[in-house]
Amino acid sequence: MRRRAADFRRPLRPRRFPNAFWWVLCGVAVLLFIYTLSRGTQIESRPVIATRYRHDRVMEGLNITEEMLSPNSVTRQISDQIALAKAFVVIAKESNNLQFAWELSAQIRNSQILLSNAATRRPLTARESETAIRDMALVLYQAQLLHYDSATMIMRLKAKIQSLEEQMSSVSEKSSKYGQIAAEEVPKSLYCLGIQLTSEWFRHPNLQRKLKDRKIDMKVKDNNLYHFCVFSDNILATSVVVNSTALSSNNPDKVVFHLVTDEINYAAMKAWFSMNSFRGVTVEVQKFEDFKWLNASYVPVLKQLQDSETQSYYFSGNSDDGRTPIKFRNPKYLSMLNHLRFYIPEVFPALKKVVFLDDDVVVQKDLSGLFSIDLNGNVNGAVETCMETFHRYHKYLNYSHPLIRSHFDPDACGWAFGMNVFDLVQWRNRNVTGIYHYWQERNVDRTLWKLGTLPPGLLTFYGLTEPLEPSWHVLGLGYTTVDPHLIEKGAVLHYNGNSKPWLKIGMEKYKPLWEKFIDYTHPLLQRCNFH
Repeated sequence: MRRRAADFRRPLRPRRFPNAFWWVLCGVAVLLFIYTLSRGTQIESRPVIATRYRHDRVMEGLNITEEMLSPNSVTRQISDQIALAKAFVVIAKESNNLQFAWELSAQIRNSQILLSNAATRRPLTARESETAIRDMALVLYQAQLLHYDSATMIMRLKAKIQSLEEQMSSVSEKSSKYGQIAAEEVPKSLYCLGIQLTSEWFRHPNLQRKLKDRKIDMKVKDNNLYHFCVFSDNILATSVVVNSTALSSNNPDKVVFHLVTDEINYAAMKAWFSMNSFRGVTVEVQKFEDFKWLNASYVPVLKQLQDSETQSYYFSGNSDDGRTPIKFRNPKYLSMLNHLRFYIPEVFPALKKVVFLDDDVVVQKDLSGLFSIDLNGNVNGAVETCMETFHRYHKYLNYSHPLIRSHFDPDACGWAFGMNVFDLVQWRNRNVTGIYHYWQERNVDRTLWKLGTLPPGLLTFYGLTEPLEPSWHVLGLGYTTVDPHLIEKGAVLHYNGNSKPWLKIGMEKYKPLWEKFIDYTHPLLQRCNFH
């Protein structure tokens, strides 16, 4: 036969090791595995504290923060025991087990002292840690035997929380009620001022002659001047608005104030603004009872306010079992002065543009720039308040009602009454007062909104409001803390809220901004004890 070529020859088989060799190798491997396993078991069975603190030796430079972050932290374990023990102390006291509560408190103090020493003087030793943890564990075990377990603790704490919430709700309701009552009071000094001024008005005919100046009659209809309107029965507050505007104005002789009040305060208001000069500012005083158009057949809200059921809603508080917050029952909503802002074109038929100011504002910048702002065909210029979500339309209106839901975006931005620029030409062209009447007639049962003038204002001027730069109108000085930088930059500061600056409940830190526009040396103010 022919031999195979060299490349195709069968390779030689390697020499095999004897079987005994493999058995010996396997045995060695098993022994090594058993040895390693036994060493690991010994390591795991050692106490955590012993591995960290051998023979009561202390780790130098121990950092409590780092130790707390360790998975084997003794400090955190003690802290957790303290927190649990504090909860058990509450339960023990409620169960009238004062002796056990004392034992828990004593152990808590011991553990706290131990942690304090570890943080300020020296680190913990293994013996100290073991003793503290063991002693506290024994006390906690006793608590469990007394049924102070987690379930019991949770139930009792829930009951305690519920009780505290009920107490807080009751106190909050009382606080709101008394705060509202305090906000509605007329201080004795203001009442005194009204009486004194009324006496002065009828005692001195020359005061009456001052307001019959023909120049004043011409100015109140001149659309080349800066016209402001205020509807109020508060003489001193109105005086601050006029005085602060005059002192902040670059051209006070071009400023005209149209003041509207009621029959009771009419003489006093005229007397005050006849007796005092405000840098040449023109002041006109009217009373709304003289407006012939103001009757129940034209004004829906006037008809509603005369309704006995509505008056009972405000004064008796029994119509809905107290479900409506007291702030919505403020009798000021019965005052026509609060609703005249929706009839400005009727009140001032000769004017084309006017700036509306609430009587709880202070002016600290020249406001003439408001009259040159382009409202882009809108009727109302106002500062928006939707920097926070709760100042959007859904905050003020009832979106469960289909009429509201179908007409208004719930996330539309709210805006503020108190400093508003009104284009009265556009107002008349768009029949804005008619829009207001439409919504008032559909809210007879108060289902679209509760009360107040802002909700109907949001409906009336929806899509007709031009946002103004926020520094024109800074709000919140009557109920919250306002950023000092905003106050410094603000043109008009608004004390909206219950804490009006003329009341005792006014916020003390904001009163000086208002009081600097009052001359407390005036004889009538001193006579009425203003200070």
